[in-house]
Amino acid sequence: MIRIGITGGIGSGKSVVSRLMRLLDVPVYISDEESKRLVATDEAIRKELTSLLGPEVYAGGSLNKPFLAAYLFSDESHAARVNAIIHPKVKDDFRQWVKRHKDCPVVAMESAILIEAGFTDVVDRVVSVYAPKEVRLRRAMLRDEVSREAVESRMGHQMDDERKRDLADYVITNDGESPLIPQVLSLLASLSENNAYLCRPESEH
Repeated sequence: MIRIGITGGIGSGKSVVSRLMRLLDVPVYISDEESKRLVATDEAIRKELTSLLGPEVYAGGSLNKPFLAAYLFSDESHAARVNAIIHPKVKDDFRQWVKRHKDCPVVAMESAILIEAGFTDVVDRVVSVYAPKEVRLRRAMLRDEVSREAVESRMGHQMDDERKRDLADYVITNDGESPLIPQVLSLLASLSENNAYLCRPESEH
């Protein structure tokens, strides 16, 4: 099995690439969705976050998202403390997910912070979905209906996309001009000499 990590900044289109992978029967673990699930349901995470922030972080029995967000954005060091609790659990969860897909020659993890979070430890290849900054800005502004300043602020909290591109094993260009499907097919073909990268749908496992 080859485990690939799909990353890219805001507006790069990594989710589109992930959807194409799934259409080609390549299972994709969406780390953002799964981390939210784990924060809401994992007892070890709940215990550690409560120890760090107090019982208010799970007020009413469920995650107090505004309270957690206020903590995260109040100091740069706070995110590192929370990530030190969550990211190892996401890694473990991904490893278990991979075991459930053991018959698949290729699986993938999608994460905007794949490199920053150290998730490169659990994948074999890193794929950067890249688009120029202006293209990403326009996409994010349109998608989220927010100002240019708001998107630039969010971008400022992520690793520069040029840096991600330089650190990746493969680059998929999603600038609105380069067709995506041939690039995805080429990537998958290059990962398997016999091109047998397709996997049975998850429901069949």
